[in-house]
Amino acid sequence: MKAGRKGASSARESVSVHDQKLERGQGGDMHQVADGDTPLLTTAQGGPVADDLNTLKVGSRGPALMEDFHFREKIFHFDHERIPERVVHARGYGAHGYFETTRSLAEYTRADIFQRVGEKTPAFVRFSTVAGSKGSFDLARDVRGFAVKIYTQEGNWDLVGNNIPVFFIQDAIRFPDVIHAVKPEPDRAFPQAQSAHDNFWDFISLTPESMHMVMWVMSDRAIPRSFRFMEGFGVHTFRLVNEKDESTFVKFIWKPKQGLQSVVWNEAVKINGADPDFHRRDLWSAIKAGDYPEWELCVQLFDQEFADSFDFDVLDPTKLIPEEVIEPIPVGRLVLDRMPDNFFAETEQVAFMTQNVPPGIDFSNDPLLQGRNFSYLDTQLKRLGSTNFTHLPINAPKCPFHHFQQDGHMAMRNPVGRANYQPNSWGEGPRPDPRRGFRSFAAAEEGQKQRLRPESFADHYSQARQFYRSQTAVEQDHIARALTFELSKVETVVIRERMVAHLRNIDEGLAGQVAEKLGMRQMPAAAEAAVATRDDLELSPALSILRNGPDSFAGRKLGVLVGPGSDAALVNGLCEAFEAEGAMVEFIAPAVGGIEASDGSWIEADHMIDGGPSVLFDAVALVLSKEGAALLTEEATARDFVADAFSHCKFIGFTEGAGALLAKAGVEADADEGLVPLGEASAIEGFLKACRQLRLWAREEAVKL
Repeated sequence: MKAGRKGASSARESVSVHDQKLERGQGGDMHQVADGDTPLLTTAQGGPVADDLNTLKVGSRGPALMEDFHFREKIFHFDHERIPERVVHARGYGAHGYFETTRSLAEYTRADIFQRVGEKTPAFVRFSTVAGSKGSFDLARDVRGFAVKIYTQEGNWDLVGNNIPVFFIQDAIRFPDVIHAVKPEPDRAFPQAQSAHDNFWDFISLTPESMHMVMWVMSDRAIPRSFRFMEGFGVHTFRLVNEKDESTFVKFIWKPKQGLQSVVWNEAVKINGADPDFHRRDLWSAIKAGDYPEWELCVQLFDQEFADSFDFDVLDPTKLIPEEVIEPIPVGRLVLDRMPDNFFAETEQVAFMTQNVPPGIDFSNDPLLQGRNFSYLDTQLKRLGSTNFTHLPINAPKCPFHHFQQDGHMAMRNPVGRANYQPNSWGEGPRPDPRRGFRSFAAAEEGQKQRLRPESFADHYSQARQFYRSQTAVEQDHIARALTFELSKVETVVIRERMVAHLRNIDEGLAGQVAEKLGMRQMPAAAEAAVATRDDLELSPALSILRNGPDSFAGRKLGVLVGPGSDAALVNGLCEAFEAEGAMVEFIAPAVGGIEASDGSWIEADHMIDGGPSVLFDAVALVLSKEGAALLTEEATARDFVADAFSHCKFIGFTEGAGALLAKAGVEADADEGLVPLGEASAIEGFLKACRQLRLWAREEAVKL
């Protein structure tokens, strides 16, 4: 038994980690290969597998081939693993709205939705976490799905993206592996909705191509304050095709009108305990209050010449094009203004597929996108139980549609008339139109059939370094803390060492900080890199949340703690000022029934102090008389309310009477400029101005949370 460990030894101690025999592929990826002690990987039919990391393509950068039976079997089995819950993105929440075109793209695409400025098109959006089950909590450290279904006049367009512009893997054949690794470990069925465990970091530490994504997931991007305050990305490179069949490459970005905002990790943990439905409730409340979330759709447009000259391969889904290199062009806006009538019928049954594109939008040869185009249709069949899932209202097009598909489970409509085929002699049924119909861009492809990652995909560290160094010092510290926390939950020392070895290729300071916090006695050697990390990439301020914060408190929430005798004029003044800003104001009191204010009026509470912790609010005001403060100092939850707000760097407005509660919580009234006295109603404007900054990050070093 190891020193310092009491009781039964950990189950992990029985697991030995052997050095694996690794071979580097031509594209820089590491292959674990069978030796005399390792079983040979086979298909489910028993056929030996030569390569489990790359799909079969035409050339190294060409499209994937349907004859790749190993990929199809692997994805097929993965897609059908669970029913009825989604295998990934199981916990989701959705809303209806519309997309309004604000700039014509007729020069670049014949897609009808981009022809007429001012035209509004119905839309449905589903936000989600990736790793957790339907019953998991909202504030997991995780990627967020950002899937948009736009019901265009030429059929449904599904832009199925995330709140992070890159992904863990370069080839779709690895998707089952990364998801298996992050899901609860199969021999114990935990942890739920968490990546802080051995299996996930074992996979990541053996997958250098994941390092850029790891920087994003360990950043505050993975713990957003709300769906309303996060960006969305199409991730892949797509094509726009115009009437002349000319192609322009495009990347899609959704930018929130109310700016970016996240929470800190300690806050996320407490929110999950106080309200595991925090993101759901936030979206519901905002739409019901008429504060409709809005995003601007921006596009990065570029041609083949730029693609050939760019530092990285535009087909590599682990890479992005910095906004400073190609400025995103606003072309439309997305507004969510209506909640579903029934969660199951709409949010749960909605089926997104990357293959759903209107004429004028086409695919690139991104190997992850090619795999998704195969996988999504297959998984909808399993999850919804029938090929007729398009008959469900949430999935049905809102434009006219005609086809000869018939029968099957749950068929709600069938072809009418004699003919259910074409061509036919009866003059019945629809016919294709080569001019108006979808036409794939006629890209010339050549090359040998092979399982190979192109050399242009081999740089796994340079953009990871660019992302990390583009963050503010506060954000860099959060990344280091997140990595330290996650790896501290990894019980296998070799895995921790492998990760620090990768971090040395990203930033030596980051690697050293994590190694020190993990208590490593010596630094491991830097991981062997297929391509040396570049140090000449320009910093990209657009990658930072804090550099792109809002200039308003609109859409945020102020929590006002009140007690007997609270100043009624001050309470009313706070409500008027913050609601005029577009913020929400909620009251927390000793009892949910409310309190009697200083003028004898009654203030109804939205929360009692036990159920309304400060983590639920973006800023707080302590509007207390001495009597009210004395009452609340006896409540541990009231002391936590103040202490947490201070620790999480929130702005705190307070009356003179609140001094006793501040003292009880260990907070000095003059600790920093984030504590704003509210002696008179005239002080409200100064408090609101301070709150527009969202957080006082300078406090974080003093708090050392």
